[in-house]
Amino acid sequence: MEATQETHVSLEATLAPSAGSQIQLSEEEIFAAHVGGKLSISSKVPLASLRDLSIAYTPGVAQVSRAIAQDPAVAASHTWSSRLVVVVSDGTAVLGLGNIGPRASLPVMEGKSALFKAFGDLDSIPLVLDTTDVDEIIETLVRLRPSYGAVNLEDISAPRCFELEARLIEALDCPVMHDDQHGTAVVVLAALTNAAKVVGKEFASMRAVISGAGAAGIAVAQILLDAGVGDVVLLDSRGIIHAGRGDLNGVKAAYAAKTNRHGLTGGIHEALDGADVVVGVSSSTIEEAALAGMNQDAIIFALSNPDPEVQPDVAARHAAVVATGRSDYPNQINNVLAFPGIFRGALDAGARRITPAMKLAAAGAIAGLVGADLAADHVVPSPLDPRVAPAVAAAVAGVVG
Repeated sequence: MEATQETHVSLEATLAPSAGSQIQLSEEEIFAAHVGGKLSISSKVPLASLRDLSIAYTPGVAQVSRAIAQDPAVAASHTWSSRLVVVVSDGTAVLGLGNIGPRASLPVMEGKSALFKAFGDLDSIPLVLDTTDVDEIIETLVRLRPSYGAVNLEDISAPRCFELEARLIEALDCPVMHDDQHGTAVVVLAALTNAAKVVGKEFASMRAVISGAGAAGIAVAQILLDAGVGDVVLLDSRGIIHAGRGDLNGVKAAYAAKTNRHGLTGGIHEALDGADVVVGVSSSTIEEAALAGMNQDAIIFALSNPDPEVQPDVAARHAAVVATGRSDYPNQINNVLAFPGIFRGALDAGARRITPAMKLAAAGAIAGLVGADLAADHVVPSPLDPRVAPAVAAAVAGVVG
């Protein structure tokens, strides 16, 4: 995801599922787990006898093929295509590794496909493409359309990812979502929904600052606006995005027109003065002095991974609620809370598109799983909570018209 920044694991890497326990991972163990890849295909039907072969393959399979030729809709019920998600990447923005190319991105895409199966019970295959040309990627996916039921775009650099997603949505008659954008945004909104309850603030009264205007930052800005956050201020590497800047690309210029309602200029210090929320989705550092200007009971989501924009202990000096992208601190903002259920719900309902209403519903479902245990250090459920994907899927399917 573009919202994270990860480096190649050295001899020892530390991950932790909770603040008090740690798992030591050796490089040898990691590479051993990847030998031969992380995916395989297994048959759902027996193949132990000639009768089995006659049903699953020739001559029996010909009857199913004839039926599909007469009525293409039969393919939805008698092949896996309608439930198959392709995880598509060109390898241009992989984790924090940057443009490492399609082959190097494949282990990440295999992992994403494994998550689809484990959390959404959806079959998925990685599809890495040796081109960065938007037209070529679209043409490839259009030609492959009979083979799959949904497209998960992954680790594609901004601003190309915005054009690619928008054009694919128009070109294909199936769900398409760039998870680096919308998965991140959905989980941020879920966490912010509950964080706002903790601090007793309404969305309409909040000013949210987003540090990072790439794929994740733009999507977070949009979903916060859709959810009714009073003001959103975006920053890129050159500072606050405002209508007076002449160096903005088309996407940033569009957001300059609908964010930053007070016309702020400058950098992170100016943006955070009087802000209620800051969401970090870049690799830049936020100095503690800038945080000191935030409002009382501030909310800080420092999501760069493994190195947050500000360390949680420092953030806690200035905020009532702190979240990160890491598993060894409370309130992990993890896309796996969103994308398996979103795609499952869209496919269950036969949706042709993933809409803003579906994303808002997904965020609401995730937030709703935190009940009586809501606290400053627990505003989102665990990524391993088995209730998440079914709840998100049901919520998404429920808004399909």
